Amino acid sequence: MSKNLRGLSGRIGPVNGLYEEIVRAVTEDHEKMDERLAFLSSRFMTGKSALLGVSSFYDFLNAEHIGKKAFVCDGTACLTSGKQADVRKGLLESYNESEIGTVSCLGHCHSNDTVLINGKVVTLGKERMAGVVRTDSNVDRPALLVPTGNLKEYYSLASRFLPESDEALNELVHSGLRGRGGAGFPFHIKVRSSRDIKAAQKYVVCNADEGDPGAFSDKWLLEERPHSVLFGMLMTGVIIGADTAVIYIRGEYPLAVRVVREAVREIEREGILSISERDGGFRFRFHIVEGSGAYICGEETSLLNSLEGLRPEVRTRPPFPAVYGLFGKPTVLSNVETFANIHFILKEGGKAWASHGTERSPGTKLVSLDGAFNKPGLLEVRMGTPLSIVIREMGGGTRYPVKAFQIGGPLGGLVPATKIDELTLDFESFNQEGFLLGHASIVSVPVDFPLIRFLEHLFEFTKKESCGKCFPCRLGSARGLELLSEACIKGEKIDRELFDDLLETMQAGSLCALGGGLPLPVKNALHYFSHELDEYFTPKKQQQ
Repeated sequence: MSKNLRGLSGRIGPVNGLYEEIVRAVTEDHEKMDERLAFLSSRFMTGKSALLGVSSFYDFLNAEHIGKKAFVCDGTACLTSGKQADVRKGLLESYNESEIGTVSCLGHCHSNDTVLINGKVVTLGKERMAGVVRTDSNVDRPALLVPTGNLKEYYSLASRFLPESDEALNELVHSGLRGRGGAGFPFHIKVRSSRDIKAAQKYVVCNADEGDPGAFSDKWLLEERPHSVLFGMLMTGVIIGADTAVIYIRGEYPLAVRVVREAVREIEREGILSISERDGGFRFRFHIVEGSGAYICGEETSLLNSLEGLRPEVRTRPPFPAVYGLFGKPTVLSNVETFANIHFILKEGGKAWASHGTERSPGTKLVSLDGAFNKPGLLEVRMGTPLSIVIREMGGGTRYPVKAFQIGGPLGGLVPATKIDELTLDFESFNQEGFLLGHASIVSVPVDFPLIRFLEHLFEFTKKESCGKCFPCRLGSARGLELLSEACIKGEKIDRELFDDLLETMQAGSLCALGGGLPLPVKNALHYFSHELDEYFTPKKQQQ
């Protein structure tokens, strides 16, 4: 069924495709939604029930969300900061309780005091209610991702590789660039896989919908260095033979959407995308798509389904997107930071970029520090840097006592503060110690924040954001939340063996990292903080 619907949607393609038409049908005139969806059903030869299934999936498209006027961030960093109550209290001076909603993360984890109002992210300070809007990206400038300067000069690097794209691919191989979205998969393997397949149409897709609470590196790059991202996508297209690129940006990042759209208009006005055609290459086009509030769309196959106007559920793999991606065509799909590194790699050489890291984790990594740090913000760190240096020296330590750091998003490992001297910032060190580098976002857990509440939050997040396709994630997150909530509210003991079985089922049986990744921080908490959590669980039975 999905292949049939994918084929019907593919007749139109990504520009003004089915997904964007559904969004317009729901948001532009919600009262006439049924009528407009019926029209789309006829136009795309797709059943109306399928369109209703899509429109009901996204947070931003449901009637309750559309009726709200202001939204508070309820992401992990804002939760542990303790500022949520004050932010909501400030909003109540201007809005009724019924007019205030929540979103999972606004990408201001370094300040923890922002709200979404009328499509704009507003930062509230002590002077708050004077309506002060502060700089939307309050972070340090990374050293290697330098300002772009003259656009034509910046993009002229593409002309050097147009006649011989093999050279560009070789530089990616030499760089050892691994995906910066979390899994750390070698980027050049994706590129080569798509390049080697003969197809009349191929795509490049940038996953800018990765919304891990605590991570704001993608947001910063899109707002402050959009051409770094665009160039990386352009060159990927040159290498694999794709002429179309799609950037799927979180709806929670409205400024990023506007900035990237303007950046695309800039290079179109400059004729930059036509230069390649005169040099014997091909004309390239970009298309920007705005998400509608679904964390699961940060999973690559869910994102592809979303772009196709299908219900954004996770696909089974193989086949992988490099072979069978957008509309069933070969597609290189990677995240914002991955593409942003390509200009430096091609200009300075892959080996030069690799030299900034370790042998198995080459290059640099952007690290997000939350508001608990004395120097919060964004850092560009060489892979292999001791974690203790990142936290104590670069971040200036924390403003209050912290017992643990969740690194790598809500599904990332929970690192006790006592372990930071044993870790280096790279994939291998974290994996060996039973943690996950992921996006390299660092969320601080204060010593007085109950870990049982932290675990409840993680299950609550997973339950809310699950696509529902696989039982281990859909049912496991709901059952885990029930057990933890009853322990918190009613003081009921959780059967430890039952809970362990639940975690193993989710880890082994979930289709993607949402359900499959949740057990990692939970297991870390149970292992390193048993003295705090044991009172909520029955003792484990002794093995015979």
